[in-house]
Amino acid sequence: MKVGVIGCCGRMGRAVIREIIQSSDLTLAGGIDRPDHPELGRDLGELAGVATLGLTASADFDALLERAETLIEFSTPEASLDHARQCAARGRPLVLGTTGFTAAQEAELAQLAERFPLLLAPNMSLGVNLLLALTERVARVLGPEFDIEILEMHHRAKVDAPSGTALALGRAAAAGRGVRLEEAAVRVRDGVTGPRVPGTIGFATLRGGDVVGDHAVIFAGEGERIVLQHLASDRKIYARGALAAARWLFGRPPGRYGMRDVLGL
Repeated sequence: MKVGVIGCCGRMGRAVIREIIQSSDLTLAGGIDRPDHPELGRDLGELAGVATLGLTASADFDALLERAETLIEFSTPEASLDHARQCAARGRPLVLGTTGFTAAQEAELAQLAERFPLLLAPNMSLGVNLLLALTERVARVLGPEFDIEILEMHHRAKVDAPSGTALALGRAAAAGRGVRLEEAAVRVRDGVTGPRVPGTIGFATLRGGDVVGDHAVIFAGEGERIVLQHLASDRKIYARGALAAARWLFGRPPGRYGMRDVLGL
């Protein structure tokens, strides 16, 4: 299967390229990034830290659509939405790991998915997706006397907060409690906030260093705490998950899918 990589010059794009090159059943169709990226024109193999491939990073999405059978994207919400529109027009499968979408953007993606196979996952890791399933189950079992707090930390260059994974964990906890996250979430605390409102789901965000991604869901009760945690030390776990998603998605009918579908959770 010929795979195209969108956001090829970024950390995740390079990791995905490395995994494609090292796989036995996938071929790199090419890679694109934003038109003003300083790395455009560089060999994709060199960008990924492996042998020269003879494929260069470009900004020509139409050309990539012609060559690729499936696309994997880690970029910005605005760019991803535009690419999803074009993939929908061509019926080209798209694995989307971009985070930071607004509610309106997610609604448009859901509509577009009626026309092509779209797999949208804020986190491609097997471990994180197991954590999502566990979070929903624990939230369902424990009563409202257990407060829920979500803590995440990422590298200093991450631009959105809370992370897409943290928000997905919040949605899982809210689903377990039978509430809407938009009504229960507390995303900022500053100054004299007063006592904690029962039933809320709190978020705390840390940024610094080169942290790949740490997430913890804390269920805090009287006299005890339950902590579900996932620590990522290498981006290859996300790249491998993205390739597993691409393999699974290829040949599927139009629709919006997630990593739970890939993993059978």
